[in-house]
Amino acid sequence: MSEPDPQPILAHLEELRRRLIKVAIAIAVGAGFALIFAQQLTSILERPFEIAAPEYSLIALSPAEEFSILMRVAMFGGIILASPVILYQIWAFINPALTTRERKWAVPLVTVFVVLFVAGVLFGYLLLPRGLEVLIGIFPKVENNLRIGDYYSFVLRLMLAFGVTFQFPVFLFAAAAAGAVTSRQLATGRRWAILVITIVAAIVTPTGDPLTLAALAIPLYLLYELTYWSVRLILRK
Repeated sequence: MSEPDPQPILAHLEELRRRLIKVAIAIAVGAGFALIFAQQLTSILERPFEIAAPEYSLIALSPAEEFSILMRVAMFGGIILASPVILYQIWAFINPALTTRERKWAVPLVTVFVVLFVAGVLFGYLLLPRGLEVLIGIFPKVENNLRIGDYYSFVLRLMLAFGVTFQFPVFLFAAAAAGAVTSRQLATGRRWAILVITIVAAIVTPTGDPLTLAALAIPLYLLYELTYWSVRLILRK
């Protein structure tokens, strides 16, 4: 029995390497562009803290802490700006393995993916003042002069979590397009969807505040319903 030809595998690895290099370049360019507006970006990211705790301030405890935050903000902005390129490179890599029917859905799904990711990040940002107000107000007598590194880590992780959470309709629709899920199953699974969405919202929102939890759970359920009707109407057509 002959051994498999290693050439196709090596060709795929070489193609993957080229795609990863392009992704890295796109992120670097996006990060450089974000650095140009670093002052504006940091002001925007610190605004929720100023709203939630105007009597307190952010403090740095090491000389390199502010530079480290600047790099993190630039990288975060670079990933967001480069997200269309990243998704295109993923699609271009798997495109040869897709059928004609699957390729038809690639561009719409990538577009929706980017839009939902940005919408999730923005939605997380809008909930930050409320979330910070709850967390900072747990012990009224404690001074909340936060370390700037801890604050930015919390803010960027939360916004990224919201962006990723908002992607579930894309994967749900893709599963339906592949025949793994039907609109009937989505309709009968609404109760389970509500339970899962509530659990996910409770995990993503660290405040334990019912208002903040509902503020995330309701849009996620609306996205579930939108996915259901998209599957029912678009795929059936």
